[in-house]
Amino acid sequence: MYKIVRKEQLSQEVFLMDIEAPMIARERKAGQFVIVQKGGDFNERIPLTIADADPEKGTITIVFQRVGASTFLLAELNEGDYIENVLGPLGTPTHIENYGRVVCVGGGIGVAPLYPIAEAMKSAGNDVKVIIGARSKELIIEEDRMRRIDPDLTIVTDDGSYGEKGVVTAPLERMLKEGNVQHVVSIGPAIMMKFCTKTAESYGVPITVSLNSIMIDGTGMCGGCRVDIGGEMKFVCVDGPEFDGHLVNWDNLMMRQRTYKAQEKEDNDRCRGGICGRLGLK
Repeated sequence: MYKIVRKEQLSQEVFLMDIEAPMIARERKAGQFVIVQKGGDFNERIPLTIADADPEKGTITIVFQRVGASTFLLAELNEGDYIENVLGPLGTPTHIENYGRVVCVGGGIGVAPLYPIAEAMKSAGNDVKVIIGARSKELIIEEDRMRRIDPDLTIVTDDGSYGEKGVVTAPLERMLKEGNVQHVVSIGPAIMMKFCTKTAESYGVPITVSLNSIMIDGTGMCGGCRVDIGGEMKFVCVDGPEFDGHLVNWDNLMMRQRTYKAQEKEDNDRCRGGICGRLGLK
């Protein structure tokens, strides 16, 4: 059992939790993830990137968005409650080196897993520039911590309610056009990462992306998270979650991500109507 020691609601649908998991906190590296099972009758496995860790306190931080029944019910837990299973750290850690100048681009909830990578890149001696984006001001997360890494943090919103109006590829292209960018890291919706990749490609700059394909067991056994990387089948859980963006078959990834969209919406609607509780899904 893993105790929730802190819970914070970052936006209407996004939640942060600090969980007691001393062994994971001690071993995790930037870019790795855990699989969470809330427990009870509804015990789906939820893959979540480790957004931060404190080895001294023995805690890890997860950030998640309510998109279906599992994440809705997870969000119902509070400080002092327990999560039944937390498995990790899983996945291949981010490759960290001193590239020179690195631009880190995060969109929506992808800003949370981007933070430990940006922090590790900064610690390796890189000049780290950070761009974060969301649909509107109230959906911007991790602003304060990102400013500690990049005081000149660039914020972009679709509706112009905060920062620049537009999409993250606009400031990314500006930075690439200025030159002297050796590497780009992008985490967010697949469509955002696809166009960040196309932007980096036009300037001949390498880009690392973190893929969020459908995942079940998280150990390479089920094949549910398979992706097409440079014409070869790879598994996000063991070969990733990070890959060379220039090699990703983005159309295939996005098609697979849509597989359970209808079911996720139906489950979320039922939980909002209180049906989760009536069905004993607690």
